[in-house]
Amino acid sequence: MLSRLRLLVLALIAAIAIPAMAQAKTFYWISHGGPADPVWTYFLAGAKQWATDTGNKVNTSFHNGDVASQQEAIRAAISAKADGIVTTSPDPGSLIELAKEARAANIPIINFNTPDPKANFNAYVGGDNTTFGKHWAQYLVDKGLVKKGDFVWMPVEVPGATYGVQEEEGIKSVFGPLGVTYEITEATLDQAEVISRMSDYLTAHKGKVKAIIGLGDLVTGSIKRVFDQVGVKPGEIPVVGWGNSLDTTQEVLNGYVNAAQWQDPQATSYVALSLANMAASGIPPGFNVITGALYEKDTAGVYDKILSGK
Repeated sequence: MLSRLRLLVLALIAAIAIPAMAQAKTFYWISHGGPADPVWTYFLAGAKQWATDTGNKVNTSFHNGDVASQQEAIRAAISAKADGIVTTSPDPGSLIELAKEARAANIPIINFNTPDPKANFNAYVGGDNTTFGKHWAQYLVDKGLVKKGDFVWMPVEVPGATYGVQEEEGIKSVFGPLGVTYEITEATLDQAEVISRMSDYLTAHKGKVKAIIGLGDLVTGSIKRVFDQVGVKPGEIPVVGWGNSLDTTQEVLNGYVNAAQWQDPQATSYVALSLANMAASGIPPGFNVITGALYEKDTAGVYDKILSGK
């Protein structure tokens, strides 16, 4: 009798477990970034943690600023009948048609990290890049670090990419009326090349650069190496920009960077996949989730601990 009872219990457990296993879904996490960029290791970690916590499968891919490659990855996800797609926008307008295709196939497509309001995504999770740019410029103005006629240098990894375009819009809205001029230069996605190009530029233009706005994590995280290489002391040239790496939290703590932008990278991926999963279950997300905080030296330690895993 006891053996029969045990068999019955085991059968019930199996009956419950098999449908649960069958409910596992497959999602695609698609990024315009590159695995060599420190911040993207944290975005990726959030996606992997979500997969572990939920038991769902997440196929991840990086596309290093290659718009065509990213578009093809989304087409492949649609063809594979993915349960959901979470993707960055590599270039304004580049995913409008693909978002339509995904929605027509009843596949939720969540935009994260770099927004594109013109595309019909189910939702957006991440920062408001235009607002971030405006805040960086306003910070420099409010602190008296730049004034009319000053020149600001703005290095970026990928010229024309969504994030830089939107950040420039916000910056221009502040600097334009005040008569502050600026130049955006390319730094690439390779850190050694980033440091080399930034050092060359600063060596040639150090006399006129009154402030720097780092339009990406690689460039802002390279400030100390560049300053040390060209002989600029911490604080000699004010710097604001992205701050999702240990390099930048340390630069803020040590005075190389005045203020940096935290984007909640792990949480962004985790929440984006959660919304995709929710939509796949028939609950449409009727909202966006905006993340981010600008930190200075007094709170940099909080983000330094998060990034170092302490």
